[in-house]
Amino acid sequence: MSDTPRIGETARAHAVNLAELPRIGVGMLGYAFMGKAHSHALLTLPHMVYPPPAVPILAAISGRDAEAVRAAAARFGYEHAYTDWRDLVADPAVQLVDNGGPNNVHAEPCIAAASAGKHVLCEKPLGRTSAEARAMLAAVTRAGVKHMVGFNYRFVPAVRYAYELVQSGALGTIRHFRARYLQDWLADPTSPHSWRLTRSAAGSGSLGDLGAHVIDLARFLVGEPAAVSAVLRTFTAHRPGGTVDVDDAFAATVEFDSGAIGTLEASRVALGRKNHMAFEINGSKGSLAFNLERLNELEVRASEGPGGFTSMLVTDSTHPFMQYWWPTGHIIGWEHTFVHELAHVFDAIVHNRDIAPYGATFEDGYRAAVVCDAIAASARDRSQMRVTY
Repeated sequence: MSDTPRIGETARAHAVNLAELPRIGVGMLGYAFMGKAHSHALLTLPHMVYPPPAVPILAAISGRDAEAVRAAAARFGYEHAYTDWRDLVADPAVQLVDNGGPNNVHAEPCIAAASAGKHVLCEKPLGRTSAEARAMLAAVTRAGVKHMVGFNYRFVPAVRYAYELVQSGALGTIRHFRARYLQDWLADPTSPHSWRLTRSAAGSGSLGDLGAHVIDLARFLVGEPAAVSAVLRTFTAHRPGGTVDVDDAFAATVEFDSGAIGTLEASRVALGRKNHMAFEINGSKGSLAFNLERLNELEVRASEGPGGFTSMLVTDSTHPFMQYWWPTGHIIGWEHTFVHELAHVFDAIVHNRDIAPYGATFEDGYRAAVVCDAIAASARDRSQMRVTY
């Protein structure tokens, strides 16, 4: 039933000379976790999303460690390696700045890139605070460039299919949304300190790191939150190498503008949970449930009959994005969400299409940051907070 725009579907029957397609120079800020994920996607994109809307040119990569950034450039095939992101932004070969750096280098490089007329893709959370995110939104709006936030779970086929089911009315009136994002990499109190545990660098802990994803999915699938009530907790205040001043976990109740209610939670100390991002939506006509650790599956429950959930394998060629990949039943992985995400950005640039509603714009990133701030304020003041954009 997918009506998701299918990039390149009209020309799939014949070979395409990639040299004749538009080329977009990409400047990658960061070479670690997200830099690796995005670089892999850029190398995969022109061969699997076929024909691609544009051919990515790995123009430049930047990072603070000269040896490490040069090694990353050689590994992935970037033409230039810089130790100052300003040189990357100034490089005339760079048309799209892909910011996968730590949270404290999201705002300044993105604002500078937009001011230089570059399109911008920025990893989540967009800003450490809603004020920082608002300044970033203002910059890209003023510049008139394409802008997207890396909420890559919008590009999981099963999540996009869930979106289509909700939009079609198949679930009826949405009553409940429950979501959690749980990991355990900080469960050991002797785990070393890192930038993710410092407010000045990260903005928040599990709230911005993991909670931002489920907040974005809540907005994407159900609509705008109207009010939140929350608790944040730091279980280990000191780790080898420094003091922790961000949250280890949070839990929140949420009221939506639509009248639906829900719960949101995230933890980086949930023993046994490696990358458990799951949500459930209950409507008047049906329900659905998703678990990222089984990302090719969607559980659906229709209102007819007494039965429970039925597990669907979302790998048919008619499902979102699956026309790019393998025969039905041959599953894809987490890394492929970035291929879909970058193809979406390239299509928007080449054909002057909107990033929204399928992709998350800086407006979405800003609104997610507002909800994060409201959750933090609710926990601090021990009261319900209205969400005001």
